[in-house]
Parts: sequence; structure tokens; C-alpha cells
Amino acid sequence: MAVAENAGVKVDSSGQNLDNNNTAASATETTKPPCPDDDQSPKSDSSTPLTIDSTPETDDRINETAQKVQTLNGFSGNGERDNNGEIKDLADAFSKLNPMAQEFVPPSLARSQSGVLRNGLGFTNNFAAPPKLADGNDHFPRRRRSFGQGKRRMNKRTSLAQKDDVIRRTVYVSDIDQQVTEENLAGVFINCGQVVDCRVCGDPNSVLRFAFIEFTNEEGARAALSMSGTVLGFYPLKVLPSKTAIAPVNPTFLPRSEDEREMCVRTVYCTNIDKRITQIDLKGFFEMLCGEVHRLRLGDYHHQTRIAFVEFAMAESAIAALHCSGIVLGALPIRVSPSKTPVRPHFPRAEFK
Repeated sequence: MAVAENAGVKVDSSGQNLDNNNTAASATETTKPPCPDDDQSPKSDSSTPLTIDSTPETDDRINETAQKVQTLNGFSGNGERDNNGEIKDLADAFSKLNPMAQEFVPPSLARSQSGVLRNGLGFTNNFAAPPKLADGNDHFPRRRRSFGQGKRRMNKRTSLAQKDDVIRRTVYVSDIDQQVTEENLAGVFINCGQVVDCRVCGDPNSVLRFAFIEFTNEEGARAALSMSGTVLGFYPLKVLPSKTAIAPVNPTFLPRSEDEREMCVRTVYCTNIDKRITQIDLKGFFEMLCGEVHRLRLGDYHHQTRIAFVEFAMAESAIAALHCSGIVLGALPIRVSPSKTPVRPHFPRAEFK
């Protein structure tokens, strides 16, 4: 019976027996000296919560530790956010950065605003403040945006290809007689192909002139090369492949009516005129050698030499004026070529009766 009673006490789950056993075990563990071989690290047991005896000294340590954690997280002692400490930490961190470093500037912005960054403009407190070019997701566009008003931007490579095509369709003609007009010259090459444009120019180093003739295709330009040596007027022509295209003419300067075309036939264009030559001097020069001058306009005061448009009363006088090219007037040889534009009344002019 004694064994049964002792066994019953161990098996019984009454609070009194368990409390007594726990108290005895706690006393034994407290008085037992620690063994050096025992593991001193606490073992986690999810079923048994860790309890700390509440004493004034323990409470002070817990409060001090909590305040330190809050201070490290940017909070003051009363639980409010410490902005001064956070701003100071950020300022210290930013002061160690180099705002001019390459990784801080997007490549597209660095290319477009390199001068601004070098000059120090666009900076606030020594930090770069470029305009924001990213979208809502902070993604910078890879393609350059066009803000034009519907104007098509021409590719440089395409523009060069078109220019090369025009040059291949153009020939250079030299040694042209003064009496040969653009219509006469274009008629010589009519069998080579359709002529798009014909431009006769004065040669400052010769009494003869040169011209550029553009065809609709390269076949016409190649056929025109065989016309070299053809006599037009008093001199044989020289035809070579052109190295440049014909510069476009402002259409507002071209004749607009039959009357203006007739005026162009009687008008010559003069260049390389000495600045000391007056309008009266130029008029007397042409009237003495060529014939009556109907209108004369002398211009270009901004260069070392001047230009003039001289309209004669007769077309024969204009043809005779072409032979005056190369004659020294003042201190320079004057250059005379047919005019493509008339002397319109609304331009400043001098009329002689």
C-alpha cells in the first residue's frame, strides 16, 4: 500500500503536489553550481515562454535599452520622430558624394547639357539639379522626342544620298562664249537627255564663262560628256563631270511675265566693281562702249567690291556689254554676265532719260 500511495502522488496532477515539486526543483537548480561543460546559451522552447523577474534595476535597464533603440531609429525619448538627427545623418552621407560623378547623370542628359554642368549652372547647394526627364516609373526615354510643328526631320545620310544623286546628274561646261545664252547652251545638249536646269556663270579669271547643266538621269549626264569639243559661238566647249550641284534660285527673283523676261534680255549683272566707282561713273562707262542705259541699280555696300544691274534700252547693247567683262574700271576688272532677274520698279533704282 505504501508503494501505491507514493505512485499515486507522482501520477496525481493536483496543483499542490506540482507546486511543491516545482519549488523543490527550483531550489535545487539555484543552489547547484554551474558546470563549465554545460552550454550557457539559452535554448528556445516554443512551449515555454521566457519570463524575467520584474525588479527596479531590471526595469531601468529595459527602459534605457528601449530609449537607445528609439534614438537609433530616429525617434526622440517621448516616441516622436527626431528630424534633426535624421537630417544630420543624411547631410553627412550626401556630403561624401560627388554630384559630378558620371553615374549620377544620365547619358542623354550629360550629352545635351554638358556645358551647363561644366559651368556650374543649374546647381543648388553644390548638387546637380537637372530637369526631370523620366516618366512616372523613373524610366528615361531612349529615343529623342521631336517637338517640331509637324516638320519632317531629314536624315543626314538621306540628304547626302540625294545630293550625290543630283551631282551625278550634273555636268560642268567651260569656255563658253560671252554671246551664248542659257537657252543656246541647253539646246546643244537637248539630244543627250531632258535638261532640268542650266546655269551660266561668269569666270573672274577669264573673259569666257562656265555653266552647270543638270539632267533628269545619269544617262543624260554621261551622254553629255561626249559633247566636249563642240564649237558654240567662237570657242569649243569643255564638258566634265560636275563636283557640285546647282544652287537653287529664289523664285521670287525670277521673271514673272513676258515683259519681265524681255527686260532680262536687256539687262546684265556686274560684279567685282571698285567701291570708289559711283553710279554716274558706271553709267558713263557702259553708254560709251555699249549704248543707252535705261535703268541702273548699284548696291552691296558691305563688301570690298560692289555689284550692279544695268538695263539697256536695246538688247544689242546688253550683248555688247558682255564683251566688257575683264576691262579694268577704277582699280579692278569688272565682270559682266547675263542677268536672270529684271530691275523691278519697286526696287531702288536710278532712271536715266
